Amino acid sequence: MRTININLQNGTYPMNRFFDHCVGAGRAGEMLRAETIRQLEMLQDACHFRYLRFHGLLSDDMAVCSLDEHGQCSYNWQYIDLVFDAMLRCGIRPLVELGFMPDCLKSGAQTIFWWKGNVTPPASMNQWCDLVRALVLHITARYGAQEISQWYFEVWNEPNLPAFFTGTQQEYFALYDATAKTIKEVNAQYRVGGPATAGLDEGAWIAEMIEHCAQHHVPIDFISTHSYGVDGAVDEFGLDTHRLKATKDPVVADVRNVRALVKASAMPELPVFFTEWSTSYTPRDNVHDSYISAPYILHTLKHCEGYAESMSYWTFTDIFEEAGPGPSPFHGGFGLINIQGLKKPAFHAYHWLCALPGEALDTQDDDSYAAKDETSLQVLLWDYSQPKQDDVNERYFIRDLPSAALPDATVVISGLDIGDYTMETYRVGYMYNDVYTQYLRAGLRELHGRETPTPGQVEALKRLTDGKAETFERIQVTADGRVCLSIPLRENEVVRLVVKRNPS
Repeated sequence: MRTININLQNGTYPMNRFFDHCVGAGRAGEMLRAETIRQLEMLQDACHFRYLRFHGLLSDDMAVCSLDEHGQCSYNWQYIDLVFDAMLRCGIRPLVELGFMPDCLKSGAQTIFWWKGNVTPPASMNQWCDLVRALVLHITARYGAQEISQWYFEVWNEPNLPAFFTGTQQEYFALYDATAKTIKEVNAQYRVGGPATAGLDEGAWIAEMIEHCAQHHVPIDFISTHSYGVDGAVDEFGLDTHRLKATKDPVVADVRNVRALVKASAMPELPVFFTEWSTSYTPRDNVHDSYISAPYILHTLKHCEGYAESMSYWTFTDIFEEAGPGPSPFHGGFGLINIQGLKKPAFHAYHWLCALPGEALDTQDDDSYAAKDETSLQVLLWDYSQPKQDDVNERYFIRDLPSAALPDATVVISGLDIGDYTMETYRVGYMYNDVYTQYLRAGLRELHGRETPTPGQVEALKRLTDGKAETFERIQVTADGRVCLSIPLRENEVVRLVVKRNPS
């Protein structure tokens, strides 16, 4: 029997909110879309993330940099201003990924993705530094040094993968050094880090990066890297097949390994930022749409607590074009929200996690949270069971996948004041806030063709998966201050309990 014991008399500790530090989006150009910003507003109403990271800030669709006939650079900040202004209105700051290479500064022709981000080092490091300096001076003048000192600057994306950077490790270090020193020359308080690598089985340049910065006195304010729950190489156009890793906690293992590398380095207190993480790194993997992603997210984050200062989920929206625009409403896109604005199970997991109050309580259970404030006690519990896959993700997670019943979980709450309470129960799992299965059950996935749902069908799916409480139960607490709750639970299900005292 699984028992969750919560004693309100045992004291609280501050909730570690590393999980709401940052979230990802595809690229800067997609942030110019009205629907992307509408979805960001919806996300922020629910989750209040503090930072947003995306690719392509300096890519040519942002029209940032051009050369005149004399080889002199001129800059245009209008699209960047639109993006940053919209983000700040939504209450979220940029974690500025500096990349990819503007066409006028490139040293080669290699690009990545449908939108052709150039992945070569700069032909002139001086011109690259001039661009970085001009950008940082511009945003300082626009928003103020006090504001920019709260931002982060990350140099490039996954430079250890040839698909993302054609240079060597030493060429990346040279790019990092020049960029970091340029930013610090504008304001020494501004925060810069890297190497934003992937492929942690090979160490992903973490130890080498810190050693390089220590030996050469190069400023670095955080170490950043990425982790995903499947094996394989870059899947640029979503054409490969994948399986969830056989080990239950692959991302957790990566996070703890990076923390160990940092602790063993010359800079043992350096913050660890995972600026991308998810079940899968391909934008055509329906595990992202599945209800299984909700407990996967919560299980992973809970077991990474204390090992990372930031875990940035990749990404918040399916308005995402690395492999081209999504071809159907549920195409396995990374987003917490699909193109039509439908909330996936993963959205509800993040919403309920981010809604936890600041005073955390021990639960004596590895897969749950409890927290309280003046108005409520909230409990978040889940089961994550490794799927018994008989096929790759791309064919397994497009099915209707019923979940098995588990024994009820017991939640024992002690130390309550005498009185009358209401308990709200929320659930995400198979057929509960499970928009993809509801979509399948409604017959909306056409075997031949890619028709999108009508506005009426979208609204019906929204009502079925709105994340509202499923039950309200009255609870009477007597002199012993104790209640014992039996909570039905199925495999890969998430349950949220909100207990509030009723006015006397």
